[in-house]
Amino acid sequence: MTLMAERSENGAPFDTGVRLLAPDGTLVDDPRFTVRADSRQTESFYREMVRARRLDEEATALQRQGELVLWIPLRGQEAAQVGSAAAAEPGDFLFPSYREHAVVWHRGIPPVEVLRLLRGVTHGGWDPEAYNVANYVLVLASQTLHAVGYGLGVRLDGAAGQVVMVYLGDGAMSQGDANEAFVWAASFGAPVVFFCQNNQWAISTPSARQSPVPLARRAAGFGFPGVRVDGNDVLAVHAVTTWALEHARSGQGPVLIEANTYRMAPHTTSDDASRYQEAAEVAAWRARDPIDRVALLLGHTHDPAWFEGVRAEAEEAAATLRRECLALPDPAPRTLVDHVLVGGSALLREQRGEIWEG
Repeated sequence: MTLMAERSENGAPFDTGVRLLAPDGTLVDDPRFTVRADSRQTESFYREMVRARRLDEEATALQRQGELVLWIPLRGQEAAQVGSAAAAEPGDFLFPSYREHAVVWHRGIPPVEVLRLLRGVTHGGWDPEAYNVANYVLVLASQTLHAVGYGLGVRLDGAAGQVVMVYLGDGAMSQGDANEAFVWAASFGAPVVFFCQNNQWAISTPSARQSPVPLARRAAGFGFPGVRVDGNDVLAVHAVTTWALEHARSGQGPVLIEANTYRMAPHTTSDDASRYQEAAEVAAWRARDPIDRVALLLGHTHDPAWFEGVRAEAEEAAATLRRECLALPDPAPRTLVDHVLVGGSALLREQRGEIWEG
């Protein structure tokens, strides 16, 4: 079966990339990479992916019920996010875009912190320095420049061993900021891993229309390695990202990873994906579900009770998320100008006074 979103404009098929776990749950050999996760880590990957999907479903329901202004679903991209985040060291700094919920949750950020932004009660949410995770950005590819700047700062500070990983999508790969970031990272050998989740659709524009070749190949033009990986294979994502981080950590410069995955939900809850995603394409990608293939692998060694326990944990997390979301207090009006500039400014102080007096 050939998938529309996996073909270039001239009809040439794209390769899947590095794969270690097939959709049927069988382990496969790759000449370049081997599984880096043990059985306990694989269990953890599965648990995190199930939890992330259930939290994503709950947040979608909250938005449909008017409790959130917007929600940005991650369904289908759980393996790309969990596998990559798990490969990073706690001291590595991560720069998400706006869909990396499983990444920030992996870092220990409470799920409700993500919802605070989309409920309109905060500018950004968590303290980046507390988790080594930057806040979300909505301007495509702007975070790539921030990440490279941070990476150059790491080098100047002599923080040996610290790496930066920045997430972007296939749409962001067409932005000038991303390409400027590639130039700077390559020119100065910044310890940065660019993790591109190619979910096949930049809103309603298919990835194949944006690039006649796999996105990972672009890295060669900037002078650093690029690797394409099956983004629905959490074991392959983890292995490739571990290698990329080691490459950057050892002073060899940046790496671009293209995780070939699929957005199994609308771009946001304000979008109707059925207007541009063909049913056959969606069905074909559903057969590659990232959670199902790990379940098939673990099914050889785990009984139904274990899987039921994982689902129960996810349900409990979803119930907690709903309860905490509905309990979020409205912010004081004067906080509108908080966290804009470090130390504030005369103008901000004046505006705060006007809000307070009003």
